[in-house]
Amino acid sequence: MVQSRTHTCNELRMAHVGEQVTIAGWMENVREVGQNLAFLVLRDFYGTTQVVIETEEMMAAVKGLNKESTLSVSGVVRERDSKNPNMPTGDIEVVPSKIEVLGRCRHNELPFQINRSREADETQRLKYRYLDLRNPEVKNNIILRCNVVAALRAAMLAEGFLEITTPILTASSPEGARDYLVPSRKHPGKFYALPQAPQQFKQLLMASGFDRYFQIAPCFRDEDARGDRSPGEFYQLDMEMAFASQDDVFAVLERVLPPIFAKYGKYDTASQAPFVRIPYLEAMDKYGSDKPDLRIDLTLTDATDLLGGCGFPPFEGNTVKAIVVTGFSGTRKQIDGLCNEVEVQAGNKAYWFRYDENREIVGGIAKFVQPIKDQVVEALGLEPGCFVGLTAGKLLAAQKTAGVLRNKLGAFCPEHMDAQRYEFCWIVDFPMYEIGEESGELEFCHNPFSMPNGGLDVLKKAAAGQADPLSITAFQYDLVCNGVELSSGAVRNHDPEIMIEAFQLVRLGEDDVKAKFPAMYNAFTYGAPPHAGIAPGVDRMVMLLAGEDSIREIIPFPMNKNAQDVMMGAPSFVEQKQLDELNIACTAKEED
Repeated sequence: MVQSRTHTCNELRMAHVGEQVTIAGWMENVREVGQNLAFLVLRDFYGTTQVVIETEEMMAAVKGLNKESTLSVSGVVRERDSKNPNMPTGDIEVVPSKIEVLGRCRHNELPFQINRSREADETQRLKYRYLDLRNPEVKNNIILRCNVVAALRAAMLAEGFLEITTPILTASSPEGARDYLVPSRKHPGKFYALPQAPQQFKQLLMASGFDRYFQIAPCFRDEDARGDRSPGEFYQLDMEMAFASQDDVFAVLERVLPPIFAKYGKYDTASQAPFVRIPYLEAMDKYGSDKPDLRIDLTLTDATDLLGGCGFPPFEGNTVKAIVVTGFSGTRKQIDGLCNEVEVQAGNKAYWFRYDENREIVGGIAKFVQPIKDQVVEALGLEPGCFVGLTAGKLLAAQKTAGVLRNKLGAFCPEHMDAQRYEFCWIVDFPMYEIGEESGELEFCHNPFSMPNGGLDVLKKAAAGQADPLSITAFQYDLVCNGVELSSGAVRNHDPEIMIEAFQLVRLGEDDVKAKFPAMYNAFTYGAPPHAGIAPGVDRMVMLLAGEDSIREIIPFPMNKNAQDVMMGAPSFVEQKQLDELNIACTAKEED
């Protein structure tokens, strides 16, 4: 064993009684119960062991030590009089003959209790992440991550993929998010960019004649944080296949993922191949989301014709969506709470009424529905005890708000959600283009290098005004699990002529394409094979497997919500000399 340990703190059992051993770890706790009697718990990476202090010499060795000091303990293993069945080593204890302090903790007070660090303020946890990681619960998430990555790597190799690393310093390109830029010292005024994804490189590998590529790829995007997205960097299982179709990509992941989810997940049931496939427009209409949680059995019903003219002002001239919930037993207070949560998350209100056991319309907007009760009951298939949730607005707003309401109702009603499983689905036939929220202009909806359904002809018709660009769909797909988008992928556009036509619709001409993507454009002019790929997010995958709500719980050293590393002090100001070397003038100055 390393560092002269004979055993770890999770290894000793009754079979070791009478043996002379040496263990090492952190002093988790020490409890003095007499003049020369104390019980010390030693913790290492593997577990804990109780050490019994029974002599004046050994008591002196630990007297005055702060918790979390690192110790080496040599002594004899003996059977415990009072066994602890909740502790793997609870049948034995070590009686020390030598205690050596390897690393003294010089702080009388810790920023938080190690075993309860998850209850501490997040800023404190991130600032003292090296202490937070000593918590077995936190540590186990990182171990899970390691095991999952190893399993993914083994599965991909077994599928015939080659693991190939791609550059970290590359050129800036419009991938849909902000780049992290790196100034070049040797080329003043020019910048590298950290890759938002290895997109171009993996397609170039296909053009180079490699048949199946993958890597556990680091990706960098200057995006705001949220529960399932870490700012700065993230990792994905990046893969690409030559001479492949959408079905080929699906088949690989449908073989790779279910066994890993069933083995390592919090739940031991995962969807088996083939996963359900849902067109994007159907997903929005039926579930109010392009990442539906299929564990919930509730669906949306279009009630525009039914309720649009009922006299309720928010419904007039808008799309109305309804969700019928049977056997609903929530109180008025709980319903109001659900509606408030929906409004906070979706930015739009939710409405409701109930069809009670007396077959009457009550609560919420009942007075507007009551005059057309019979039509509503028949059209929505209501039974006594039903709750009806409603949303209204422009089509997309009504759908998205209903999607949020559906998730809230599913979580509130256990009978409508089989929570103890992993339910996968593919969302297919995404729009090729969308109107950007910030720009207000036509932009690529997903990946700009995707093959449109209809190929060159449909793009030319859109350019000529004979077709609506927003009606063009692409061979783009998302992999969704339990309402979390794990991945986006596509069949790639490997034809330079189609590529140029696709980019012209978003105001980028042939010269722009050649300038922004010179390697890819030129490579494709030398004859590129049809190819397709995808890149499931490793961080999100492990978050689901661990049953965590925040992605920061499964990242060893995460940034906070403001993209700051409060432990290392990043980002930080640098010396003027460094800026001068890079030919950079910085307008923001460090405060004295």
